[in-house]
Amino acid sequence: HLSFTNAAAELNLTHGAISRAIRNIEDRLGVQLFERGTRSVKLTPAGAIYAAEIGAALDRIGAATLVATAARSANVLTVSTSDGFAGRWLVPRLHRFHRDNRNIDVRLATSGVLADFIRDGIDIAIRYGAGGYEGVVSEFLSEEDVSPVCSPELLKGEHPLRLPRDLKHHTLIHDNFRIDWATWLQHAGVEGINPSSGMKFDSATYAVEAAVHGEGVL
Repeated sequence: HLSFTNAAAELNLTHGAISRAIRNIEDRLGVQLFERGTRSVKLTPAGAIYAAEIGAALDRIGAATLVATAARSANVLTVSTSDGFAGRWLVPRLHRFHRDNRNIDVRLATSGVLADFIRDGIDIAIRYGAGGYEGVVSEFLSEEDVSPVCSPELLKGEHPLRLPRDLKHHTLIHDNFRIDWATWLQHAGVEGINPSSGMKFDSATYAVEAAVHGEGVL
């Protein structure tokens, strides 16, 4: 990652825990692996060599594990996607797949980060993005129409939502894995609203729940 923050998010740990773990490894090896800047880190020459060797070793372990479990999981299809897409689109349609493929079991793995197919044993990953991901074949699934949504309660009251400019009176809700407010406000020709303000969620499910309960506009 070259980012302790991103590594912490992927491993569901704190930034401090990642930093301490790296420091412990450096102390054990007796070499500095990272050069730490004010807002960034980069590998030292020794760190780059170590990362390449360790990465290759972990890839081999992952591949060996997949081979060892292939027979056991031959009839299991593992799908990785976000919890929001899984809960609101994929799961309600899984019965169709089971109806037509009764000999295949589906394992659903929800995550917001890009899938590591070898390490995590993923067969198919569904992500919101532009595609073109390195090392995998990606296929475009669908376009989408983007429009703000909110509780009906926000359509009335002291500052009812009628026009895009009315958003300045309400809290913006951010789902960090989808199109951002800055892009939408620009296309709508709205000025005078800070597009980064408001409530931010890593989970689309929680973002939708916040909107449903009138906490703001998603």
